[in-house]
Amino acid sequence: MKKLFFLLMILAQFGYAQQLRKPGDNVALPVEAGKGQPDADLEKIRKRILDDLLEPPVRVQQIAALINTQKQDGTWPDINYTDVSRTGFEHSEHLKNMLELARAFKKPGSAFLHKAEVKKAVSNALDFWLVHDFICENWWWNEMGTPQLMINILLVMDEELTENQKKEGVRIAGRANLEASGARPGGDLIQIAGMRGKQALFQRNPEVLGHVMEVMVSEIKVSTGRGLKPDLSFHHRTDNVISTLAYGTGYANAFAYWAVKTEGTKYRLPDEPMKLLVDYFLDGVCQSHAFGKYPDPGAENRGITRKGALKPAGPELAENLLAATSYRKAELENIIRIRKGEAKPNLRKDYYFWHSHYYTHQRPGYYASVRMHSKRAANMEQPHNEEGLKSHHYGDGSNFITRTGHEYDQIFPVWDWQKVPGTTVLQKPELPHWKELAKQGINAFTGGVTDQRYGAAAFDFASVHDPLKAKKAWFFFDKEYVALGAGVTSNAEYNVVTTLNQSLLSGQVSAGVGGKTLTLEKGAHKLDKASWLHHDSTAYIFTEPLRLDVSNQQQTGSWRQINHHTWATDEKINKDVFKAWLDHGSKPTDAGYNYIVVPGIGATEISTYRQRLPVQVIANSSQMQAVRHIGLGVVQIVFYEPGTIQLTEGLSVKAKEACMVMLQLTANQIAKITLSDPAGNHAQLHLEVSGNLKAVSDHVQLSNAGMGRTLLPFRCRMAEWPDKA
Repeated sequence: MKKLFFLLMILAQFGYAQQLRKPGDNVALPVEAGKGQPDADLEKIRKRILDDLLEPPVRVQQIAALINTQKQDGTWPDINYTDVSRTGFEHSEHLKNMLELARAFKKPGSAFLHKAEVKKAVSNALDFWLVHDFICENWWWNEMGTPQLMINILLVMDEELTENQKKEGVRIAGRANLEASGARPGGDLIQIAGMRGKQALFQRNPEVLGHVMEVMVSEIKVSTGRGLKPDLSFHHRTDNVISTLAYGTGYANAFAYWAVKTEGTKYRLPDEPMKLLVDYFLDGVCQSHAFGKYPDPGAENRGITRKGALKPAGPELAENLLAATSYRKAELENIIRIRKGEAKPNLRKDYYFWHSHYYTHQRPGYYASVRMHSKRAANMEQPHNEEGLKSHHYGDGSNFITRTGHEYDQIFPVWDWQKVPGTTVLQKPELPHWKELAKQGINAFTGGVTDQRYGAAAFDFASVHDPLKAKKAWFFFDKEYVALGAGVTSNAEYNVVTTLNQSLLSGQVSAGVGGKTLTLEKGAHKLDKASWLHHDSTAYIFTEPLRLDVSNQQQTGSWRQINHHTWATDEKINKDVFKAWLDHGSKPTDAGYNYIVVPGIGATEISTYRQRLPVQVIANSSQMQAVRHIGLGVVQIVFYEPGTIQLTEGLSVKAKEACMVMLQLTANQIAKITLSDPAGNHAQLHLEVSGNLKAVSDHVQLSNAGMGRTLLPFRCRMAEWPDKA
């Protein structure tokens, strides 16, 4: 362990001294051919990676079409070779075609194995690329996308290449190097290091390969900057916006890939970084997936406006980790079975990613999340490369509900982007320009409290785009959760609405209105005195009848409205959508809302549920929001300011600072207290409760407050907060 620590310290110093070039420099640093005796371990890794590149099937019709349609100069007629913009660059299809042809030429059992016409097609296509050496306006293609595809082609074709093809191919692949602008620690460094490793394998250079593996080890660490955070979320940039499902998954994939490929060799990766990576995968990546399988829309960024953004995750990453380590073996095996469809969802965990303002609630029958922001973070990722053009309110308390994993699949071209589930939004005639989308949050109080079984999220919301504020909170239990809003205030002329959900329409929509059950025909509906709403086996229950807007009809849009890449056209897309919202009217002052979400319930069961409500709203104001679950004996309280709440005749709780508190009660006595500091600016938090308590944690020292009351000062772990690190 001491040796590993010393190694990590050395590598940390290397990372500190690393000098990166500017984006657009596109400097190639080709790996030189290795010298000296053959390296048996390097050859073993080389063969494993080559086997991996040859594994995908050869599609006979596709290969035949590529050969038949290729022009004499090595190009294909359906590719635009002139547009090198960041939203275009179809040139990548040329490289992908080359790789497909190379695989068909070299894969044992292929119908095209060693066929001269296939080799000629690869050679012509490669020569064309080498002559033109296409450079994209987006640095990513120059330093990552193109080099990755190029080195894969070189590894597959190997000795079939001419000396010039090897030399020039290695040069272009060499733009993926450890001095490239994208090789930022905590950013794309680990993936670029992987590409550099492949270059070392092709050139049979053991020194470069060894250095690359050292760099990879240095990147598996917790960081207060870019990269893996102490809460096991991932940040690609310094805006404190979550990117676990994008860059963070690529980070894990790259490391796990190399862990498997180097296992059993002198280049193998150490055990301690492997354990941290497994923790990150199980507690970070999988917790950001519904049932550990379906990406949570709430953790997505601009990638949500790409086709297939929510496709289920495969078992490959978990399988690679399992092949490289036995750490948390049973949990990895469970995720593999879930992702293969061999086991039903069985995860049960609540977790708040405090560095990312992201709360997750995982149950076998459903999944829910909350996405927020604060003055410590931007409201959303920048719409880089002109993607995610309408995500202005995506982080304003979005609350996605998943039971099947398909509720929001490909809905986003037709979405009403001012009615993001869970959010409270001013309904403007149009959204601001996408260049004004991402802004720093305003208020400090954003957070969650959880014992990893139950918990709550709270948001002192101030819109970064509009004159609008509200106190918003969510309280999570086993079979239901409660959403509360208070202090909803705006001086703008437009109406303010809180959206319950906006998902693909699935079956019948019914509602309880005025004591009757109504089945809603397709269309737009304004329901007076609604007491509940039901869609897709999920009920939205109101403790008091209210006015509710519901839409269950076709919505129209296009990919071009939300993404400016060349594939995203203006072609009209129509989808049937379910949408429900509460209208607070124009210029609301201190408005509020409360509703209970019950997934996995039939419409005929709602009446019985409402008669025996297991949850009770005990406070909903701008100063305090609180919910009690009667059956579980759990009370969750949000103190937006110091205050006191009377829970029973003989039990009260006083908070001397703004905080969040969760109590586990047994026979109206406090059995456990879970507490957090959402603002992240207190060294201590102080609670005063009735009764005499006993401390079981070294984070609190009890004292007698007099009159049968106990004072509890809690020590906060300030170093875990981004602005206190």
